[in-house]
Amino acid sequence: MALHYGADAVYLAGTQFGMRAAAGNFTFPELKLATELAHANGTAVHMTCNTLPREDELSQLPEFLEQAQDAGVDAFIIADLGVMAAAEKYAPKVSRHVSTQLGVINSATANVLFNMGADRVVLARETPMEDIRKIRANTPKELEIEAFVHGAMCVSFSGRCLLSNYLTGRDANRGACAQPCRWKYHLVEEKRPGEYFEISEDNGTHIMNSRDMCMIEHIPELIDAGVTSFKIEGRMKSAYYAAAVTNAYRHAIDYAQKGEALPQVWIDELNKVSHRPYCTGFYYGDPGQHFAEASYFSDAYVCAVVESCTEDGLAELTQRNRFCIGDTVELLTNEGEPIPFTVTELWDGNGEAIAATPHAMMKFKMRLPVKCSALSILRRIK
Repeated sequence: MALHYGADAVYLAGTQFGMRAAAGNFTFPELKLATELAHANGTAVHMTCNTLPREDELSQLPEFLEQAQDAGVDAFIIADLGVMAAAEKYAPKVSRHVSTQLGVINSATANVLFNMGADRVVLARETPMEDIRKIRANTPKELEIEAFVHGAMCVSFSGRCLLSNYLTGRDANRGACAQPCRWKYHLVEEKRPGEYFEISEDNGTHIMNSRDMCMIEHIPELIDAGVTSFKIEGRMKSAYYAAAVTNAYRHAIDYAQKGEALPQVWIDELNKVSHRPYCTGFYYGDPGQHFAEASYFSDAYVCAVVESCTEDGLAELTQRNRFCIGDTVELLTNEGEPIPFTVTELWDGNGEAIAATPHAMMKFKMRLPVKCSALSILRRIK
């Protein structure tokens, strides 16, 4: 989905040394297939190698780096200086990008890393817009600057929180964060165990919860500040999320490069994916907290994914959620704005007319308002 909807690069992890321990991640045979697919699409693959390896893991690192290079990855995303040196030695053909986990917020650090062989620094999410301008002005033009533009934020400094490890034994810096910052907290008085008291009367008790970052309306400013690459948090998200968010930012970048205003439709797209209340991160000051609750919400859900489509719009699809004749849905493609229409006909896999799509992952056919490519998405607005 990321490739189809316009990503210039995708970032992913292997089964070791990556900061998303709970994700499926890629074995090396799978990684080779993924890089071949991406490269055929003209898209780069950046592999996370951004944990801080423990002493007993270092012996496994050389083979890991060598196999990743053999699989064809274009860059490692690294948070450890020892890993930087090892990558240069064991995988010299692979670019070295510095992870946000290292906390780069100034030009002095960026220059040291460049001199160590870094091709790109992924800035800490806490870096203000004006500081990005200064970092760009005071670093070699060959050093690329990447910045997060969309996704979850951490109550700590770029993932350095120890709460999860302390409370659950799950180490956030090993990619296993239990997100205790999203929990709802109460007070208990020592001599009255079992009696729970709200911490706040007005704002709620999610006292460490953060908003999600959304910078789609500020892409021209980020380009002007000198950002080379815009990073969308995508791992541990759904395929639909990857499609819709990538699509929106692809259009935002294209409009910015043409010097044209971004149509509201692409801003609205980001309310149609699962998210918390949005903010502009630390780019323009304090992003503010969201105390009321920690749940995600969205304005749409996926009905089906297009498998094939004829010239006259007759499509075969795979169901994701039940919908019926008479429903108003939207067709999301990688070619233009979403197209709303009303469902008038449905057929099952045997060509029999049906009134709804009740069965999970069922194959069915329907007529779409335009011809579209596979991986186009049918969704219903809530």
